[in-house]
Amino acid sequence: MPTPPPIPYDHLPEVPALNVVSDDVRDGERKPEAHVYNDWGMTGQNLSPNLQWSGAPEGTRSYAVTCYDPDAPTGSGFWHWVLFDIPADVTELPTGAGTAPGFKGLPEGAVHARNDFNAKQYDGAAPPPGHPHRYLFAVHALGVEKLGVDSDTSPAVVGFTITANTLARGYIAPVYET
Repeated sequence: MPTPPPIPYDHLPEVPALNVVSDDVRDGERKPEAHVYNDWGMTGQNLSPNLQWSGAPEGTRSYAVTCYDPDAPTGSGFWHWVLFDIPADVTELPTGAGTAPGFKGLPEGAVHARNDFNAKQYDGAAPPPGHPHRYLFAVHALGVEKLGVDSDTSPAVVGFTITANTLARGYIAPVYET
């Protein structure tokens, strides 16, 4: 699998780094089938991966978790997961927390916005054949308890609001290619 170019985060304001790790996915490594979409010709399990984070700065009042594919052939990328209003005392999401039905382990009060599949949940990788895609699982430490948007807000507007309130950010970027 060819190595994709570095992730262009130069368009976002620079903030301190959070440490983000996972029992399920690794930065720069192939995303396991468990976290791949189960439609559009894919046969994955569509499970959101475990994410753990540490190093949030003082003043962190909540978190947001996003999964974004900057390599999607859309001109604007593709949002796979948009979750916000995660309480400040939460520092881990278990495998499947973003997966419907059930959302096992999703913290009380956390809100899913719709993704680019038009679903309020995590939906996994589904790239067209022949090109590796990066999946940026980002955790954002926020300076607000509530983001002030609702679950029907577009992913781009939620992302804008997240960025405006971010105190620190970290990510893991596994890759996937069919």
